[in-house]
Amino acid sequence: MVGKTGAGKSATGNTIMGKDVFESKFSFESLTKQCAKASGEVDGQKVAVIDTPGVFDTDTDEQTTTKHLAQCITYASPGPHIFLIIIRLGRFTDEEQDSVEKIEEIFGKDSHKYSMVLFTYGDLLEGQPIEKFLSECEELQELVNKCNGQYHVFNNELEDRSQVRELLDKIRNITKKNGGSHYTNEMFQAAEKAIEEEKQRILKEKEEEMRKEREELEKEIKEKYEEEIQKVKDDLKKQKELMAQQEREMERRRREMEAMQRNMARQGAERSQPACNTVQRHCVCSIL
Repeated sequence: MVGKTGAGKSATGNTIMGKDVFESKFSFESLTKQCAKASGEVDGQKVAVIDTPGVFDTDTDEQTTTKHLAQCITYASPGPHIFLIIIRLGRFTDEEQDSVEKIEEIFGKDSHKYSMVLFTYGDLLEGQPIEKFLSECEELQELVNKCNGQYHVFNNELEDRSQVRELLDKIRNITKKNGGSHYTNEMFQAAEKAIEEEKQRILKEKEEEMRKEREELEKEIKEKYEEEIQKVKDDLKKQKELMAQQEREMERRRREMEAMQRNMARQGAERSQPACNTVQRHCVCSIL
């Protein structure tokens, strides 16, 4: 039995076994911290039921939860004939969707042929057919289709044995369909390998993203630095051009001033020349 915390896995195990073998009570925290196994005879069939910790248990890190979930393969040696994916009736939340995806990730796609969906709290249907409930949720329909198209509903009342007999019949049919085979440790190891390969792929993608981001940042910094350098160069060039322009202007004004001074000197000389000639004539006349 696998599912998120609070889905009713332990209560389901008790219903199947017909007695309280797993700790079960309404709680938002997972009561099952490690795999627990109960064996016995149910409806003339030898049965071993394994309870597992809740997926995304807030008190346990993901790596530990994955490790504990993996233990169920050993507990069910040589391997489980069926994974009961426990879903509590009600709104199929994102957390429940994530938990289903996590279960698939841990056990691999090979687990689909050995799975079926078991809905708990069936009394919430209030006489409504489960098919109507499924028709209103596309995500649940996809989940059921993955799991052999098989599903069942429990109300988790110990005295209602008909629901258990129906469940066992469905499990027998799935086992028969699978040729009596079961989920194996090799399948789990293949799933583990796939998980590790996916982690490595994601890690490489992250490293590549970081490399590209680093290169982009370095390029951005370099471009900004070059822009700043070019701006400084442009400013210096403008300042040099301005200084050259000012020097040319000063040179022009200096030349104008010199030309003006030469003109004034020439004009002064020209004005003083006639007066000098008159004095000379007067002097000559006086001598004569």
